[in-house]
Amino acid sequence: MSQDIVTARDILRSLPTVLKKFPYVAKGLYYYRLKDDNKDLTLGRLVERNADKYPNRPAILFDDRTVTWSELDAWSNRIAHYLKDQGLVKGDAIAVLLDNRPELLATVVGAAKVGVACAMLNTSQKGKVLAHSINLIQPRMLVVGAELVDHAEGVRDEIQLRHTKPLQYLADANTLNTFGEEPQGYTNMALEVSQRSSTRPMLSNNVTMGDTAVYLYTSGTTGLPKAAPGSHRKFIRAYGGFGMLSLAMEPEDVLYCTLPLYHGTALLVCWGSVLAGGSAIALRRKFSASAFWDDVRKYNATTFGYVGELCRYLLNQPASSQDRNHGLTKMIGNGLRPSIWTEFKERFGIDKVAELYASSEGNIGFSNFFNMDNTVGFSTAPYKLVKYHEGTRDPIRNDKGRLEEVKKGQPGLLIGEINKKWAFEGYTQKEATEKSILRDAFKKGDAWFNTGDVLKEIGCRHLQFVDRMGDTFRWKGENVSTTEVENIIDGSGMVQEAIVYGVEIPKTNGKAGMVTLVPQNPEVEFDADKLFAYLQDNLPPYAIPVFVRVTHAIEKTGTFKYRKVDIQKLGYSLSRPHEEVYAWLPGSSSYTQLTPELVADIDSGGVRF
Repeated sequence: MSQDIVTARDILRSLPTVLKKFPYVAKGLYYYRLKDDNKDLTLGRLVERNADKYPNRPAILFDDRTVTWSELDAWSNRIAHYLKDQGLVKGDAIAVLLDNRPELLATVVGAAKVGVACAMLNTSQKGKVLAHSINLIQPRMLVVGAELVDHAEGVRDEIQLRHTKPLQYLADANTLNTFGEEPQGYTNMALEVSQRSSTRPMLSNNVTMGDTAVYLYTSGTTGLPKAAPGSHRKFIRAYGGFGMLSLAMEPEDVLYCTLPLYHGTALLVCWGSVLAGGSAIALRRKFSASAFWDDVRKYNATTFGYVGELCRYLLNQPASSQDRNHGLTKMIGNGLRPSIWTEFKERFGIDKVAELYASSEGNIGFSNFFNMDNTVGFSTAPYKLVKYHEGTRDPIRNDKGRLEEVKKGQPGLLIGEINKKWAFEGYTQKEATEKSILRDAFKKGDAWFNTGDVLKEIGCRHLQFVDRMGDTFRWKGENVSTTEVENIIDGSGMVQEAIVYGVEIPKTNGKAGMVTLVPQNPEVEFDADKLFAYLQDNLPPYAIPVFVRVTHAIEKTGTFKYRKVDIQKLGYSLSRPHEEVYAWLPGSSSYTQLTPELVADIDSGGVRF
């Protein structure tokens, strides 16, 4: 198959492999297409099934710890009873601020069993952004790991928690048998949980598939993070669509996950796949390219979860005779670029790339079921690729006010039809939800979810990702909101105006953040180090602009809109006189003023961002 074409012959060639897995296909389709929101099939029930069927098989591997399915079930039951004893009921929410470790998954399952949703906080967030994220869902409690107490303490006076014991503490240890000492003002959750029953909780008001299980945060396009509710149905769809259809997971499989569990790719896709097979998930707190293959061998991993940037980091490691000394045969994730797809598979001996396309809040997903190269696969959900205004996430409407599809093979804005079967769960904020819906798109009364992403068809209804549009860009595996970063910079008191956007750097994935700004006092030399220190205090590392352009005026249109596309094309070049450009170079703790020599080095790939 060529890089940009999927043919009927390619599909036929893959059919024998697909047919061998027919039982998985049949089961997977059943769960993926299940639509009875009142059905008693939930995250908690999936864990209980595996505990009954595979009680002594590992469910979670972490460092030198192993948690079996029966242990995970019993642990989550004690958490469920504790939350219930604290007066939490179905429909309530708690916020979770924990690194990747078994306590996070046990908490999510325990809460799910009593109908309490977990808001999965981004562990990189702090300050105003973290406070906003917590207050957005009005949680009863905040569960904090010892490793992130500093982040919680930084917003303690700004968050609203509706409980007499609002701050729950978990030591950075194996809290099944080590409770640690809680900080002042916190409740030692592990100690409290240890005193509860391990029997499965009984509820008068059963949890069902349509109830909210988690809240996942997205930058979106309106500034600060938005919270997208994820129902138990999303776990069931991942269970069937990814765990069975895409990966055919079995109890012997181990999925190695270094992606943060506050992301949908890790929590829904990777863990959902593990649940489907009664398999094990091997966790690492943060991705390490140098430790990756040693961990894979340590855990006997057969599968791993990825984003495109992770794969590039692995390719950038020196080639080794150990590159194929592992048991990995399949991988699942998103963002693997066509430019490195074949090279990655061949160097590391990976047979199946289950590339996917989905969003935490969206109603549409694609999966590379037939194991084709360079594609996100296909979808059974109704969708269209439509014409759009360049540089925005806005579709073009014709003279009749309707949208128009692009020609086959042309890039188009992806939209998914909203109907009873393919519901759009949206965000906690009604206004944000409505902004993502396109109404009267092709006929009066219809409704479509605007993904904000541009894709193109490459044959047999298989799509290839092209670009992320609008006011977000993707860097280091994270979506960055330009408006959010602009608001933080505005609050520094150092600028008159600032505009943030993403720029491409050769030989990197995604787009690096860049800000063009007009200093508050243009007569005084701009203090880039002061700005950097401020940004470090108020933004997660991935959202701190990599480049800063200091100018005396930012060009606008006649309606006072910034000419963002023109500035974006300029990038970090030094072609404009009387402007300084700074860069946050790898390994540095401040901004460095760019010179023509440094720009040439970056352009040639000599600087590894």
